[in-house]
Amino acid sequence: MDNPRPNLVYRLLRGFWRLVDRCRRLSLNLLFLLIVVFVVVALLRRDEPKVPKGAALVIEPAGAVVEQLSGDSYQHLLAKLDGGGTTETLLKDLLDAIRTAAGDDRITALYLDTDSLGAIGPSKLQDLRKAIDAFKATGKRVVAAGDGFGTSSYYLAALADEIHLNPLGQVILQGYGLWQPYFRAGLEKYEIDVNIFRVGEYKSAVEPYLRDGISEEARESYLDVLGDLWDSYLRDVAAARNTTPEAIARGIEEVNARLREAHGDTAQMALALGLVDHLSTRDQVRERMIELVGKEKDGHGFSSIDMEDYLQATAAKRKQPEKGPAVGIVIAKGTISDGSRPPGEIGGDSTAALIRKARRNKAVKAVVLRVDSGGGSAFASEVIRRELELTRDAGKPVVVSMGSVAASGGYWIATSSDEIWASPDTITGSIGIFGILPTYQKPLAKYLGTTIDGVGTTWLSGALRPDRALDPRVGELMQQMIDRGYEEFLERVGKARDMTRDEVDRIARGRIWSGADAHRLGLVDQLGDLDDAIAAATAKAGLEEKPRLIYLEKERTWKQKLAEQLFVTASSFVGDAYQAPRGLSPVRSLRQLERRFETLLTLDDPNGVIAHCLCEIE
Repeated sequence: MDNPRPNLVYRLLRGFWRLVDRCRRLSLNLLFLLIVVFVVVALLRRDEPKVPKGAALVIEPAGAVVEQLSGDSYQHLLAKLDGGGTTETLLKDLLDAIRTAAGDDRITALYLDTDSLGAIGPSKLQDLRKAIDAFKATGKRVVAAGDGFGTSSYYLAALADEIHLNPLGQVILQGYGLWQPYFRAGLEKYEIDVNIFRVGEYKSAVEPYLRDGISEEARESYLDVLGDLWDSYLRDVAAARNTTPEAIARGIEEVNARLREAHGDTAQMALALGLVDHLSTRDQVRERMIELVGKEKDGHGFSSIDMEDYLQATAAKRKQPEKGPAVGIVIAKGTISDGSRPPGEIGGDSTAALIRKARRNKAVKAVVLRVDSGGGSAFASEVIRRELELTRDAGKPVVVSMGSVAASGGYWIATSSDEIWASPDTITGSIGIFGILPTYQKPLAKYLGTTIDGVGTTWLSGALRPDRALDPRVGELMQQMIDRGYEEFLERVGKARDMTRDEVDRIARGRIWSGADAHRLGLVDQLGDLDDAIAAATAKAGLEEKPRLIYLEKERTWKQKLAEQLFVTASSFVGDAYQAPRGLSPVRSLRQLERRFETLLTLDDPNGVIAHCLCEIE
């Protein structure tokens, strides 16, 4: 029988909705077309940024400071507009701007605004300290101002000649911590079996699925590393503020008593403790900057130029020669995964391709691998390590420079190098591997009344299904693979560091170390930054003191380049008109938890063997 025809009311509503939908689509298409036309016209009419004479360079890092931006310019624009993405600032841009300004007579001061600063590793803070100290050494003044300062933002502010804090602001030095959720009770509640395979009592990345709290081994390891990083922080801040580490630490311990003395006024307490120099409102800070650099020509603010415009205005000055011998730089930032990955992530195939590109480039005489990764897939790590080995076999020196984190798989790929450089505050080591196989057959049966059954030609058929209980024989198989993977890790480290298997094992077993301890233990060769690593590679290749640098990145199509330019320009216009609200929100807090699960889900080693430390500090 034919289906009955819908009644008149239904047909009218459906027709009306179709009309609304078509109008909506037409409006969106017209809006998009207008935006494209607007941006193209803006590109054609936009003047080159000019650097005012006697101006201040404004450094205002937004979001996380990273070695390599994640995703594309479209995603960056969306993050800037709605706060839904992850806002990032490139460390290289900050360093290039500050270093160039140090030798630029048009720039007479540096203005630091850290209110929008997000996550930044201790080693990156030290890189910025070196650049800011060099800027100050030219006799130019550095001013820092903020509505409030946290641990990382205060480190940068402390480097300034004068610090201005809003009278309603505060300085909160929380120190460093490593905190994570533990899921054992929840997994047991829902009867989810998480089968763990690991080597090393310090390989704590799997503990959240086995325990309700931190183990003593992990506590010992974390406190040792965090203690080194915190001691380094206190030394640097104390030196910058002309005080002692003990005085700053005492102020933190006695914060309740000190706040009572200030009658609950956090800004006055910070002033009394010598953490800041002035309590100034935003307009007072503006007037102080006008005193230093003068007033802008068209407006009421001080004469200044922001970092993005300054980098564009000085691009020609920093441009590298197009010919001549060079040092190739490959950035390995993020979780190590199998296959090809976008910028901001490490793919076994995509990162290996960049190294191979450097090896085949006749102009590249040495390679520097900048590692900022807690690890990931052991298989992908080996693909990258092998490519570095081939590069060395081809006669090109390979030097590894470790950033904030170069642990587990991040250390694995470093073993095929002629020299390893690390910051004293680098988190490294974590030589160990693990595997996780969760199964949920119990809640499937209990809550949905569903069971899984069938047949296979061997006992391995269907053995890795997450909806079936894990066969003990599979568990034995996995543990053997994990044990073998650990032995291979020890073998590679031993060969690279000229150690015996047992010597490596004593400092391995999944334990993380600070860069300073890793240097003492022989896991790294030298302490220093990326510039030091480049200088070492230059010397090993027998090149001039300052060779040409080639940053090897995944090539974009002409369409991607055009889209990027459009969105970058749109960002400069639209982004200035609207900025996402500052501060933390429950949604962003949930995203932090979501990222931890996303990290786990991206560990896609084809053999299920993972070398990751999950050791991000707060």
